[in-house]
Amino acid sequence: MTLHSEIMEQPARLESLLRSQRKNAETIARAIKSSGISYVFLTARGTSDNAGRYANYLLGAVNHLPLALATPSLFTYYKQPPRLKGALVIGISQSGQSPDIVSVLEEGKRQGCLTLAVTNEPDAPLGKIADLVFPILAGPERAVAATKTYTSELAAIAMLSAALSEDPRMWDELGHIPGYVQEALQLDEKARQAAERYRYMQQCVVLGRGFNYATAFEWALKLKELTYVEAEPYSSADFQHGPIAMVARGFPVMAVLSSGVLASSLLSFLKHLKDELLAELVIISNWQEALELGQARFAISASVPEALSPIVNIIPAQLFAYHLTLARGYDADHPRTIQKVTETR
Repeated sequence: MTLHSEIMEQPARLESLLRSQRKNAETIARAIKSSGISYVFLTARGTSDNAGRYANYLLGAVNHLPLALATPSLFTYYKQPPRLKGALVIGISQSGQSPDIVSVLEEGKRQGCLTLAVTNEPDAPLGKIADLVFPILAGPERAVAATKTYTSELAAIAMLSAALSEDPRMWDELGHIPGYVQEALQLDEKARQAAERYRYMQQCVVLGRGFNYATAFEWALKLKELTYVEAEPYSSADFQHGPIAMVARGFPVMAVLSSGVLASSLLSFLKHLKDELLAELVIISNWQEALELGQARFAISASVPEALSPIVNIIPAQLFAYHLTLARGYDADHPRTIQKVTETR
């Protein structure tokens, strides 16, 4: 099994997750509602941390739950954990093995909080310590770079949100996601061709905002860990507060834009980058006006709702990173210096 084959597995894995875990999501939602939860305290690392960024927006916008991202070293090295009264403590980890993630849930339980593990390995330490477990059912992921486990984590978060909201429309929209992901995989050859243009790229920025802030971080992470490009993710708003000074003629800017409340603002900024600063744009979008700005462009179905778009938008980003890795002569399945399971403290 290779990274490419795992990318291609994602529609089937997502369909299986949606079919088999809806009742579990609804059970978890009932437990949360009966526990008087006032906010979410979430801990994760790496790719799972980017899933946490998505949860920050989705649970806030759809379920009106404030979300705080944990600082695990307060629990491990400093031994000074914050007071967590009223929190749902969520740990997201593909392997379920990182001691620092486990330590946050342990402390949450000690303080009497409800705890939830979102993991691909429910029998690992994280799943064993948690009150509630949401298995993402991505199957074995052999490649070091996470792909199918990331989209499965996003889908699990979206399922939890749908269950908490009790909105049948959101469940219906989720049911279409595997099909949209399958459509996005048809961009494989386009991603291969685009990668050739950027094979000598040494640095870039990746922009996203709102729900796709998480997508910008995950795309940048894949570029760093697979291609060794210095890829820095930003909210397009934060990027204007200083880092924009990096942009000169030909500077590569990757951007993710889905139709929604932020689309016009981000589109205007991308036009500024291209027309006035002469940046080179790579665009993932379901909006034709945005796609037209890109030197390389990846079109997503216009039917994908903004709140669920990160599950789909990351697909062409994964394909682009994979093909750029090969174009640069590197091994996509075994990137240097990193391993599949990282146990941090």
